[in-house]
Amino acid sequence: MLNLLESIKKQAQQAGKHIVFPEGDDARVVKAAEIVTKENIAKITLLGDESAIKKLCPDVDLTGIEIINPKTVDIASYAHTLYELRKAKGMTPEEAEKLCRDEMYFGVLTVYLGKADGMVGGAKHFTGDMLRPGLQIIKTAPGINTVSSFFVMVTPNEKYGENGVFIFADCAVNPNPTAPQLADIAIASAKNAQKIAGIKEPKIALLSFSTKGSAQHELVDKVTEATKIAKELAPELNIDGELQLDAAIEPNVANSKAPGSQVAGKANVLIFPDLQAGNIGYKLVQRLAGAQAIGPICQGFNKPLNDLSRGCSVEDVVNVTAITVLQA
Repeated sequence: MLNLLESIKKQAQQAGKHIVFPEGDDARVVKAAEIVTKENIAKITLLGDESAIKKLCPDVDLTGIEIINPKTVDIASYAHTLYELRKAKGMTPEEAEKLCRDEMYFGVLTVYLGKADGMVGGAKHFTGDMLRPGLQIIKTAPGINTVSSFFVMVTPNEKYGENGVFIFADCAVNPNPTAPQLADIAIASAKNAQKIAGIKEPKIALLSFSTKGSAQHELVDKVTEATKIAKELAPELNIDGELQLDAAIEPNVANSKAPGSQVAGKANVLIFPDLQAGNIGYKLVQRLAGAQAIGPICQGFNKPLNDLSRGCSVEDVVNVTAITVLQA
């Protein structure tokens, strides 16, 4: 499973998808556009001023990369689309035209209008700069009310998870999800476990500091309620909670704390109760266990939009792009 990324890239190469990069003013993104194009992972549209891009990255080969400058291109159709989508919220035609000059809005509209299959941004923007136009324009997928994120965690210890592979969610978007939101996150994560991480049978554990009533607290109640909702919405999935982390992944502990559970001791999709736990959890595993953390990958949008970390590497941009292709 340590070759998971290579498998993802090979699948992307066969998909023939088109991805937009809104941040042509970032050298990492420009270099990633070159690699993605040369490796045939996706066709890339890079947003920005072509002369400025060439000056920023004089050694990068831009052959095969489409470059569009939202500041100068004709945006009439884009502005009309945005106005029609947002006029009920009070947006004026002038405001729509101004927003369409913003590369993040222009990129999301490019996806909405079917001129690209997905977007990868966030190298220079905050998460909100991605989520705001995404929620206003792309909106959530049918049956999903919550946009969230996940990491594919590839750990060196193949004893746990799916031969060492896990999905961790939500680690980047929702600070304090409600029970219904946690249920949404669990269901979306299970689907991406199959589609992206190659986990054929997701076993989803909703994590807590309690296992099956070992502690009484409103925070535990939220997780148990989320488990109930998720099971009702997706009875075909193997979902259980509330489970402590050791009960979720260690068979011996599971036998003691949660006997009879179809998930405990075998979990490969871990749903954290809030963003603090999720963010701390994935970074602990990444740093102390030497795991590869692929993401964050957004889930829940009607079309794939992915938010990079502002500390991302060129390799991170390439990897997230390949996953975005599979989502598309």
